[in-house]
Amino acid sequence: MSTRVGFIGLGNIGKPMAVNVAHGGFDLMVHDLRPEPVRELAALGAKAAASPLDIGRHAEIVELVVMNDAQVEEVTLGPQGVFQTMAKGGVVAIHSTVHPDTVKKVFEAGKTRGIGVFDAQVSGGEKGAAARTLAYMVGGDKALLERCRPLFNTSAGNIFHLGPLGSGASAKIAHNMIVYVNYLAAAEGMRLAKKLGIDLDAFEALVRVSGGQSNAMNTWQERRRRWDADPRPDRLPALYYKDLALALSMAHDAGVAVPGAALAQQQIDMILHW
Repeated sequence: MSTRVGFIGLGNIGKPMAVNVAHGGFDLMVHDLRPEPVRELAALGAKAAASPLDIGRHAEIVELVVMNDAQVEEVTLGPQGVFQTMAKGGVVAIHSTVHPDTVKKVFEAGKTRGIGVFDAQVSGGEKGAAARTLAYMVGGDKALLERCRPLFNTSAGNIFHLGPLGSGASAKIAHNMIVYVNYLAAAEGMRLAKKLGIDLDAFEALVRVSGGQSNAMNTWQERRRRWDADPRPDRLPALYYKDLALALSMAHDAGVAVPGAALAQQQIDMILHW
């Protein structure tokens, strides 16, 4: 009998991850506030949940790919959350980029119900999810990771266990800080090159094989086209601001100066619209 999986959050990364789960032969139920991605997954054989309560009733393992800390708490701890209906022995994997304290709060609530919780953040974006090359950053009980590994392998290129509960969330925030500071450098360099009359396709190709090479620069113009075509123009600024706010808050608490991250947060509009 196949493992019963619940998947909450079918956005840019969540939907291709859920598609991979559906193709992996799991007994999948999905939930999202938007009906379109739910219908797409239903066409692949997934069951549609009316609320996280249905997910909790169905699933042995629940994967969360929602937007922020408040949504993670809502779909787990809230009156319509999975903890209200999930059986003892279930597992919740938090993929969302959230503060490690949120992971720990959900963990403690799950512990009282006999439900395992751990953090398993992902990096690689929509393309990585579709290509099944995501990097998983895991914190918490290794036994829970091993239980979920066949599920994660449907989207993973690499899986890293980084330490105790919250380590995955912390690593994702530090990782994202590096990404956004790279975005700032790429935007400034491309803006200067454009102003100086340099062919941007040639410049991007040059940087790709030179000292300025980075993931941010490797596909900069392709990424810019996706940003410009995003049907929800407020989505990325809000997401980037949220991620950098988490990084700045955690750096402050740790006594670590991160002036580059602070500047990147101030310049989000320039990064996206240079």
